[in-house]
Parts: sequence; structure tokens; C-alpha cells
Amino acid sequence: MGLRAESEREPRRVYGLQGQELLFPSWKRGGGQARAQSGGRLRGEHERGSGVESFGQNYPEEFDGALDCISLAVTCAFNKHGTLLAVGCNDGRIVLWDFLTRGIAKIICAHIHPVCSLSWSRTGHKLLSASTDNSVTMWDVLSGECEYRYRFQSPILKVQFHPRNDKMLLVCPMKHAAILVNVDDNHSIVPLDDESDLNIVASFDRKGRHVYTGNAKGKILALSVPDLKLVASFRVMTGTSNTTSIKSIEFARRGDYFLVNAADRIIRVYASHEVLTCGKDGEPEPIQKLQDLVNKTMWKKCCFSGDGEYICAGSARQHSLYIWEKSIGNLVKILHGTKGELLLDVVWHPVRPIIASISSGVVSIWAQPQVENWSAFAPDFKELDENVEYEERESEFDIEDEDKSPQLHAEKQDEDEIVDVVTVEPIAAFCSSDEETSDTNALLYLPISPEIDDPEEGWGPGEMGDDFHQRGPNKINQFTQKKKRPKF
Repeated sequence: MGLRAESEREPRRVYGLQGQELLFPSWKRGGGQARAQSGGRLRGEHERGSGVESFGQNYPEEFDGALDCISLAVTCAFNKHGTLLAVGCNDGRIVLWDFLTRGIAKIICAHIHPVCSLSWSRTGHKLLSASTDNSVTMWDVLSGECEYRYRFQSPILKVQFHPRNDKMLLVCPMKHAAILVNVDDNHSIVPLDDESDLNIVASFDRKGRHVYTGNAKGKILALSVPDLKLVASFRVMTGTSNTTSIKSIEFARRGDYFLVNAADRIIRVYASHEVLTCGKDGEPEPIQKLQDLVNKTMWKKCCFSGDGEYICAGSARQHSLYIWEKSIGNLVKILHGTKGELLLDVVWHPVRPIIASISSGVVSIWAQPQVENWSAFAPDFKELDENVEYEERESEFDIEDEDKSPQLHAEKQDEDEIVDVVTVEPIAAFCSSDEETSDTNALLYLPISPEIDDPEEGWGPGEMGDDFHQRGPNKINQFTQKKKRPKF
């Protein structure tokens, strides 16, 4: 297979912001078209990174609305912090949603044919897209410009950024071995276990130290990066000692686990360290086997939750999402979308218990029900589940509290206390287990500015910027007062 790199900064066909959609994002609330079934149990969880104590389940429970991308959505991907959601459409466009405001932040005209796979870089500054037109493109998210474009001889099934190096890509073409692409160097073809078996799926592990590949005969290889030397291998066996085809391999963002979606309709969860310890032709045992024993459901897409404690799988026959607890393997929730729709993609939010699924070209959002928390409004407020007779304290309504313990030198202690308002503590939910500091260079949000039809002469950042440097900040105010602001 030939690989051709077009690393010149062309074409710049990007890219316009759609002003009307930015001002009026399409956000549909609803609950009548979706329902949820639960077989779970209550757990006390602390939602890391948000500072909010959650005393319920740490997984979605109900339909929370839909994102209308104008075009038909095909695939989607969250950035590392979950603030941006990239949606690939069937007309080749990539729609970037600000997930906090649920509004469109940018639209990139990326491909001619449908977008089939997306991947964010670690910092969020770059976005990788693959299309059925046999091309893979790297985009600068802020400017919307094409940085690199690679063209292959067959459609692309999956693309993935290296978890720690945005100069390295993993590409899985159809009917071809996976390819490890280095934008600053040549590409390398990932070795095969069987040269005749070209139905390959591949994925980086959590830290990008290994590439795991699976074929149609159930053989999984673990190869080191970047030299692609075989480190470990094993075969996925069914109960009758027969092999089964590997459909996908997914790694958890936290923890040392990965799942294997096989053609026998069983999702197997393995521990990476155990697989590497067993070495070549090992026989590691899966820590969990997940399946739908009643309906014998075939799984379209599987993924881990952000904390790695839950596993979500989407049915290939209908818009249904199954959620299991990884530690004990019990089914805790089934989320049902509209009947008659087929699921295309499903992703879990990196930090929060939110799932985004795609069916019939619409992105559906699944989240927890919003519960009022008055203790956040008043810290001393106590919530009651039932009526309780109030017992008055003896000194509660006294002018002076006689029972109050004397506090000596309290004011002096307050004066001597130094409050640190400069140090920014890293949020544990955004850091890997081997990191102590967060990435300060991460791209969290995209700047949004409305488009103005027929702006008046002299109104714009170019003219304003030149006058600001020449006249100084005091005269720029006089300059702006003479200009009439356009009507929106």
C-alpha cells in the first residue's frame, strides 16, 4: 500500500463559522422519546474534579436532550477534558460543540465524503479525522487549517492520536495491516500474526507504550512503540475452544484495563499488566465476561467510563445502551432510545457521568437527573426526607450565648493566616495516575464571535488593532465613539 503525505499547508478550504447557529444553537430538551431501565444499586461516589458530592449512581440514568448538527452525524469524540465534542457528519463536515453551553463553536469543512473516525490530541489543539474518501487529515482546532493530509488506497476504519505524542498516529485501513505514522519521519506497518488475515483492529494502550492488534482469528498482539517489537500475544477462545473474530479493542482512561469486543457477542475485560506478564502465546484470563444472555445482543461499540469503573456497550440491532459495573460485572442500567433506530457510535464523557450516542444522524445525550441541592446554597442547611420535630437548644434565642466556649486570640489567628490565591492545584480527574501536574497548555474552549453582515467601513479587528498601537489606549476610546456600531 502506498502512503502519500501532503504536508504543505493546503488546502485551506475550511472553514467558516455559521453565525446564526452560534447565536441560536439547536438544543432540544425532551424525555418522551427515551426511557431507562435500572437494575442498579445506590453507591456513594465523589465526582472528582467538580467538588460536588454525588450520593447516587455514577452513570447516566435518563435521556437529557439532543444535539442537532444540521447534517447527519456519524461519529463523535470528546476532548480530554470533556469541554468540546467533535461530531463527524455524512457530508464531510466536522462540527465542534462547546459541551458546557451546548452550542456550536466551529464548523470545519474537512472532507468530501462522510467522516468515519475522529481523535483528539492530548492538549486538544489538534484534531485527527478520517473519511471514506481514503484520506486522513490533521487539523489545527483554533484556526481550522489543515496541517497534514495522508491518502491511502482503501477506506479508513479508525484513526487515533498517540496518547502522549501528537506527532504519532495509528491508522487502520480496511483490509490492510495497521500503520504507525510519524509526521516527522517515515511510516511503519504494524506486523501481522497471519499474513493472509487482513481484518485488523488496533489501538494504543493508555500511555502509548504499546500497540494492541486483533485479527479475525482471535489473536491479539502487544507490540512496543515505536520499534513495534512483539512483547506479548494470546488468543481469545470461546467455550468450545474455538476462536472468534476481534471487532474492537478499547482502553480505559484510568486503570490498567482494556476490553475486547468479539464476534461471539461477549465483551472480555483484561488487565494489561497480566497480559504483558504472560508474554508470547500466553493464556491470560479475562477478569470479566459481559454479555446479554437474554437477547444475545451483538455489540456495535463499547467504551469505558471516565473513571474506568463502568463499561458501556451499544447494541448493533437497536438504539440501546447497556451499562455494567466493571468490578463485579453486574448489569446496572439499560438506556433505550427511539425504537427502530440503529446505533452508530457511543462515547462516555471523560469526567462526568454523561454518554453521547448517535443514531439516525442525531447526537443523543444521556445524563443523571438534576436534583436540587440546597446545601450548596446554604452550607448549614440540612435536608430532611420526612417531617422531624424540631428541638430547640436551651440558649438558641438568648441575646448572649452563655454556653458558647470562649475563643482567645481568635482575631489574631485570623490576621496571621496567609491565604494562597496564586497556586493552581491540578484537578485529579484530568490527570493520569502517573502525573502530578495538569497540562496548562490544554485547549479547553474555542473563542466565539458573531458574524456581521455588511459591516461598516473601519469596523474590524485590523483597523482597531492598528489604531490602538499608534494612538495608545487613551485615544482609542475617542476613536470608537465616532464609529456607529452595526445592528445585529
